[in-house]
Amino acid sequence: MDLSDAVIVNSSRLKSVVWNDFDRVKKGDTCVAVCRHCKKKLSGSSTSGTSHLRNHLIRCQRRSNHGIPQYIAAREKKKERTLALANLNLDQEQRKDEMLSLANVRFEQEQHMKDELVNSGTGSFDQRRSQFDLARMIILHGYPLAMVEHFGFRVFVKNMQPLFELVTFSKAEADCIEIYMKEKQKVNEVLDKLPGKISLTAELWAAYGDVEYLCLTAHYIDESWLLKKMVLNFSLVDPSHTEDMRSDVIMTCLMDWDIDRKLFSMTFDSCSTNDNIVFRIRDRLSQNRFLYCNGQFFDVRCVANVINLMVQDALEALSDVTHKIRESIQHLKSTQAMQAKFNEVAEEVKVQSQKSLCLDNSLRWNSTYIMLEVALEYREAFSLLQENDRVYTMCPSDTEWERVSVVTSFLKLFVEVTNVLTKCKSPTANIYFPELCDIHLQLIEWCQNSDQCISSLASKMRNKFEEYWERCSSGLAVAAILDPRFKMKLVEYYYPQIYGSSASERVDDVFHCVKELYNEHSICSPLASHDQGLSWQVGGSSPASRDRLMGFDKYLHETAHSEGMKSDLDKYLEEPLFPRNVDFNILNWWKVHTPRYPILSMMARNVLAVPMSKFTSEFAFNTGGRVLRRNWSSLSPYTVQALVCSQDWIRNELES
Repeated sequence: MDLSDAVIVNSSRLKSVVWNDFDRVKKGDTCVAVCRHCKKKLSGSSTSGTSHLRNHLIRCQRRSNHGIPQYIAAREKKKERTLALANLNLDQEQRKDEMLSLANVRFEQEQHMKDELVNSGTGSFDQRRSQFDLARMIILHGYPLAMVEHFGFRVFVKNMQPLFELVTFSKAEADCIEIYMKEKQKVNEVLDKLPGKISLTAELWAAYGDVEYLCLTAHYIDESWLLKKMVLNFSLVDPSHTEDMRSDVIMTCLMDWDIDRKLFSMTFDSCSTNDNIVFRIRDRLSQNRFLYCNGQFFDVRCVANVINLMVQDALEALSDVTHKIRESIQHLKSTQAMQAKFNEVAEEVKVQSQKSLCLDNSLRWNSTYIMLEVALEYREAFSLLQENDRVYTMCPSDTEWERVSVVTSFLKLFVEVTNVLTKCKSPTANIYFPELCDIHLQLIEWCQNSDQCISSLASKMRNKFEEYWERCSSGLAVAAILDPRFKMKLVEYYYPQIYGSSASERVDDVFHCVKELYNEHSICSPLASHDQGLSWQVGGSSPASRDRLMGFDKYLHETAHSEGMKSDLDKYLEEPLFPRNVDFNILNWWKVHTPRYPILSMMARNVLAVPMSKFTSEFAFNTGGRVLRRNWSSLSPYTVQALVCSQDWIRNELES
């Protein structure tokens, strides 16, 4: 069709969004729609509707490649159309008829736009899928749900994809919860198929408004011998709840996930409240015979928490001197002239340090250690500055500097141990024993310091540590024994240094723990029915009968060993140590040696997964606990749980 003498019709009164991309050209009684991108001509009659125009836009390659040059050209063309419109003389009656026809089909077309799945050669648009993509983005990155109603976001989305139907806060929240339910089902399936036991950590998070949440995280070694963890529950803590009620909350979570019979251990912070909660949970699980060794390995306390408690004792003992050092650093940094003067003094006393003095962050105790360590190197400079500057009066005394030196050596050890324990992304339980033995030995030595202030501090820290050690040392030692580079030798090396004359008895106690735990794994192993005719042969009897015959199973197992059959444990301990090297991966070792030690490897899977510490490197040095992001704190507790748990699950999925 020749359009050389046609005129462009004013499309400002046409409501459909497609006319943003078409010119409606009229020649005589015929209307043609001309694509502004590829110039293709389509029917522009009011009786033709706009579906064919919309479908063309989806397929139009030039529209999909529309960039800045095209945008500029479109602006210029719009100016030209404006000039042309000034000369138009339209038939008003025909226009009314056309608009009436458009009104009759507009509702049907808009509903079609909302529901349709538009396909093209280069991709597709799916409203529902896009909504879930938006919800997953909010979950993954911790964005506020309210962002979906922010003006800037809505403008951005509409310009990016006009077909997307914007969602409300409530709809975005519902989509996030739907994702949570779907992801929870996946987690349920994973937990149901696990080859070994599960260990949990329980951690309190603070939220804005003096609210607390209890975060339960599962730790386990999967069928590929990879250490995994995932958040299971993020529950609002009612401050009025008694210890009984809190233990009931945890038990409800365990039963909701159907993992109460799969539990191996739980890791808490060290406090008397947790003592009572652990006792109640362990008692309930032990009554049902769900725990190994009557729950001897169930109660685990967080290593990082114990170290932080000792650090707080050390910092409290130095609080007055630390204040003086902070004031000293602030004084010399108050002006450039004062800084220059201090530099001259440092050169005069021949300070060799290349480190810069800096203030600490009170929320990160390792930064306080760094501040004190550097200040010690400028000790002589501070003393000379006080002699030459009457304004400066905060210099610590010689005795105070000596105490700072000793306590800083304490902090240095704690920093080094914490770094060792957190540098691994997936720390297995075997790495903790030698580090904590070193702390134990140092505490014994520090208690002998001639300075009463230092020895008193060391005794205070030692009491906290030994309370932890008495509770957890057996589990730590068993995990170390399951490291083929050490076996019993590491226990035999450290215990004489720690316990002196009673070391032999302590070593025997540890070996008894290992043997008892191995025997219970042997009884529960599916291999037992095939190899030794143990408990699984009485599977047809009642549960009560099986419980009564547990002692008989142990008797068969022990007498079989006494008759000359070597167990996995015997073979493992008799064989030479594996050479120590930097690239050793204990989980890979047990994966390869599972056929040789089928029962002991099952025990290793459960023990090595125990989280001896709850903290990662990001939070290990924090003086406070974890804090829920502000933009989620105001949401309902159920929505908060859905967001926190889903975020953890999705991130795990992306990392795997």
